[in-house]
Amino acid sequence: MKNDLFFDESSKTSYNQLPKNSPVQSHVMLNIEQFEIGQSYVTAKVQNRYGEKVTINIQGGRPGIELQESFFKMKEEKGENPSFAYLIIRLVQDDSKIFARKLPVVGQRDWLLIYEDTLLELSVKDAYDELEIMVV
Repeated sequence: MKNDLFFDESSKTSYNQLPKNSPVQSHVMLNIEQFEIGQSYVTAKVQNRYGEKVTINIQGGRPGIELQESFFKMKEEKGENPSFAYLIIRLVQDDSKIFARKLPVVGQRDWLLIYEDTLLELSVKDAYDELEIMVV
């Protein structure tokens, strides 16, 4: 893919690392209607696989993700916990450029919690309305 299809060099690198033949433990696409802006974070209500509204929280800091189990149907592979999650969005106003990040899975919560500075900035700008997550 051409470099101009990507938001930045990190997006190109992360996107090219997406697993092609290795097993994906879970894959979800979240539709985001509206972000609520807090002091140092944003939240949004999204629907999980059971039809329930659940909060996602995006904030800055050390990159990582804490999974919320009602979003992800985890395939147990030899008792291993997931190591990484790939985030992929297409920007709505910037020629559908691809923003992608590979984040370490740092735990589980009652809500989906994503730590990533640039994603937080894009959320505040309401630059996307879908968030794709692949857990490996």
